[in-house]
Amino acid sequence: MTEPRYTPLRARHEALGASFTDFGGWQMPVRYTSDLAEHHAVRAAAGVFDISHMAEFTVRGGAAAEYLDYALAGRLSAMSIGKAKYSLLLAEDGGIIDDVIVYRLQADDFLIISNAGNRDAVREALTARVEEVEGDVAVDDVSDDYALIAVQGPKAAEIVASIEGIDDVSVPWDEQKYYAWASAVYRGKPLLLARTGYTGEDGFELLVDAADAADLWDAALAAGADHGLVPAGLAARDTLRLEAGMPLYGNELSRETVPAQAGLGRVVVSDKERFVGKAALAGEAAGTGAPAGRTLIGLSAEGRRAGRAGYPVVLEDGTVVGEITSGALSPTLGHPIAMAYVDPSHAEEGADLFLDVRGTKIPATRTALPFYRRKK
Repeated sequence: MTEPRYTPLRARHEALGASFTDFGGWQMPVRYTSDLAEHHAVRAAAGVFDISHMAEFTVRGGAAAEYLDYALAGRLSAMSIGKAKYSLLLAEDGGIIDDVIVYRLQADDFLIISNAGNRDAVREALTARVEEVEGDVAVDDVSDDYALIAVQGPKAAEIVASIEGIDDVSVPWDEQKYYAWASAVYRGKPLLLARTGYTGEDGFELLVDAADAADLWDAALAAGADHGLVPAGLAARDTLRLEAGMPLYGNELSRETVPAQAGLGRVVVSDKERFVGKAALAGEAAGTGAPAGRTLIGLSAEGRRAGRAGYPVVLEDGTVVGEITSGALSPTLGHPIAMAYVDPSHAEEGADLFLDVRGTKIPATRTALPFYRRKK
């Protein structure tokens, strides 16, 4: 049996009374006080999350940009230094190995952050694809060297800007953009400040040397003490990202899913000369590949009974036409919401669909994603 892994912040979580759960082989805090309190704190003020289980890879060398254009679905060579881009790592058959965020640190220096549970698969795919391009490229798994702390919520920028020990920020706080990053130092060591939130609110991710993670965590809590900041766990993170309509690998995304099915066709730059998965996706678009067979949609219902992952989506006569991938009683909206894959013929607006909640049919309305959009 594989030993569970813990982040460098384990002692901090235990001291705060966190409940832990397995997530991608890691023991992660699922909550500290209550799911609802942590969720509402992020919507109203801010929450601090330990996301150090995420995997990090560097891609360096003179051909790094061209390599990433081949290895990933997007056109990373067009990204400016200082920017970030969401992308997909596809298999030859077009299935999604993982969804990632790529940061361009220098002209020939990139950072990729991927999901914890897919670390091995991502490393294997990225390493193998080096052999398919010409030029100088080196891929390194640096996941164990770093910790990642996220501050999310409408007061995130104010809190992060006031963290004691953060100095030499390369971009003025009032000029930092979404899906971008700034360099800084924390107590004399390099710190990367990324602004790529995943909760539907403003958010910063702080990539720091693993040895300094506990100090930075303490400093973030201290900076947010008068702003309503609370430590938040995986349960709040899941309801927040569901309200924001953001797909999660293992729920909405998988090796059996192609981008268009998940509403991510826009992420694929199909006019690139070549990239892994291009032929398979082109065949599907032309009707010669495997049929898509399902489409991801949002569903809203009334009442308090929410559908959960794995629950069927049915017609009034009970015919199963889909399956929920994520569902909850939305803490912000006050009614059940869900993302589900359904047969394309039942994915149109106005379709009469029902959530099968333990044998009870709950009427559901097709809802455009995201369910929640923050006021800017």
